[in-house]
Amino acid sequence: MTLDQIICGDNVEVLSTLPDECIDLVVTSPPYDTLRVYGGFKLNFQNIASELIRVLKPGGVVVWVVADETVNGSETGSSFRQALWFMDNGMRLHDTMIYEKQQISFPDSTRYYSCWEYMFVLSKGAPKTFNPIKEKNPLAGKPVTATKRGRDGVLVKDSGLINGKMRPEMSVKRNLWRYVTGNVGGSADDKIAYEHPAIFPDALAKDHIASWSNPGDVILDPFAGSGTTLKAAKELNRHWLGIEINPAYLEICHKRLAQDVLKLEDVK
Repeated sequence: MTLDQIICGDNVEVLSTLPDECIDLVVTSPPYDTLRVYGGFKLNFQNIASELIRVLKPGGVVVWVVADETVNGSETGSSFRQALWFMDNGMRLHDTMIYEKQQISFPDSTRYYSCWEYMFVLSKGAPKTFNPIKEKNPLAGKPVTATKRGRDGVLVKDSGLINGKMRPEMSVKRNLWRYVTGNVGGSADDKIAYEHPAIFPDALAKDHIASWSNPGDVILDPFAGSGTTLKAAKELNRHWLGIEINPAYLEICHKRLAQDVLKLEDVK
């Protein structure tokens, strides 16, 4: 398997050429139902998910960034079904994280404005890597006062925490991550990325790669799109592998990474 490359081809077909348990982390965002037309590409969810499980190393993680289309006044629920399918086929739902956007989508007049998407963190067994990101603690310097309720509903002190200990200056982030989105300087720091119709923030990819992998690990994005995951992996000193079927999007990746693009037939 040759690393640090983008392969042009169908992701299920390309993945079938990879050996078992060769990938440390997947950070990707599949098409959301039929919200956009990506050159006629149709998502074959179960086949792609099966291949991702096969190529993932024990303890490896899939970060699946996804949302639902609203059809005839109802959200499709595809996100839930996909997460449950992964679980039914051997993956753990390690964390259900939320990606909150600075910008909002304007729906019809019967519902609140949409401003977030799921980031399902799915692991093949217990995650082998966790490098928690820390942020400034708004309660820094104040004493810890922790309680919890037992199964009987009685409120007691939580012996797992040291009550009275001063809270630290920095603490582990919560699982709702907010990002600036939109024009240049928002989701991406280069104009090239905006040639793609659906990018997620550079910072989102970097944060997940930093959290669930170490330098030298292999990062995969089977829906490479504008190359955000690949660019982040390269910047964080990870190996990377991208798959993209649309030649126009391949060119965007190529520009952002200054990396030769290989056709599928070249890697068989």
